[in-house]
Amino acid sequence: MIDKRKRSILQAIIDDYISTAEPIGSRTIARRHDLGVSPATIRNEMADLELLGYLEQLHTSSGRIPSAKGYRFYVDSLLAPTQISEQERELIQNWYQLKTRHVAEVFQETAKLLSKMTSNISLVLAPQVAQCALKYLKFLPFDESRAILVVVTDTGLVENKVIDIPEGTSFADLKQIADSITKRLSGLSFDKIKVAVHKDIQHEIDVDAELFETAIEILRQALVVEKNERLYLGGTTQLLSQPEFKNVDKVKSFLGMLEEEQVLCDILQKQENDGVIVTIGGENKYSGIKDCSMVQATYRIEGEVVGTVAVLGPTRMDYGKVMSVLEFMHRHLGEVLKKYKV
Repeated sequence: MIDKRKRSILQAIIDDYISTAEPIGSRTIARRHDLGVSPATIRNEMADLELLGYLEQLHTSSGRIPSAKGYRFYVDSLLAPTQISEQERELIQNWYQLKTRHVAEVFQETAKLLSKMTSNISLVLAPQVAQCALKYLKFLPFDESRAILVVVTDTGLVENKVIDIPEGTSFADLKQIADSITKRLSGLSFDKIKVAVHKDIQHEIDVDAELFETAIEILRQALVVEKNERLYLGGTTQLLSQPEFKNVDKVKSFLGMLEEEQVLCDILQKQENDGVIVTIGGENKYSGIKDCSMVQATYRIEGEVVGTVAVLGPTRMDYGKVMSVLEFMHRHLGEVLKKYKV
């Protein structure tokens, strides 16, 4: 455990480095922070912090920068809890009021909002349909030969698909099928709606067997693109403007990773616990972000975890700001989504 003076010096170095992206020297610390000790004393303490692994020196003549271990200690032991400002709360509330009309836009706009507020890449993992439950299914008229199949989940997700109406089928027939399937399957999660269940309920529905199978197949087709979680990404250009990403080779590798949606989904940790999780540098399980940090939190609807919000940025990110924004999202995004439940 490092003593109080070393803690104060380490915090000052990290705070300044987050702000400037420039290596920090002992004279700079003495000038900017009233620590009550001389530059020589600060220099000795910085040398000790480097030996302990909390600081690094890129060149012998340069100042120090925080190591991953230093950032970890900073996040766990030095960073005071903060809350977003009233102005930021109003920004979030107005953003959703002005820019969202249905649930899919909530996820898209959340990604944009997070990147805007943190100046880093944002990731929003939307609910996995297999973990959602069917609320209802219905058909809406489209034209003489086509209808719109609408599938609504208990988390408010709405999916629709234009389908051809089978020859000899009336819209009343489609409505009857939709009502019967809803009555029997509503409340079941999609990973439990199996073919066996379909066959069990077919005899309960007084419609043509072929027509019933057509409706079930349409339901499968409508959901096939929803078998995996949806990932919404924002803020790539903002992150690439930061000093850490001036290296062309690093940028190419990083951009390549951002195109791999499944990789990004895998990076996001599934967690049931409340609160914010911070992974720094090598703690991230994907080598492509070993020079980055990720801050993430879950969001819930009616007590159930349904997705993840995260911010990905350089290890020099403003942890206090990012963590306060995600803590707010963790507590309030579920309430925003509930307004869009159909």
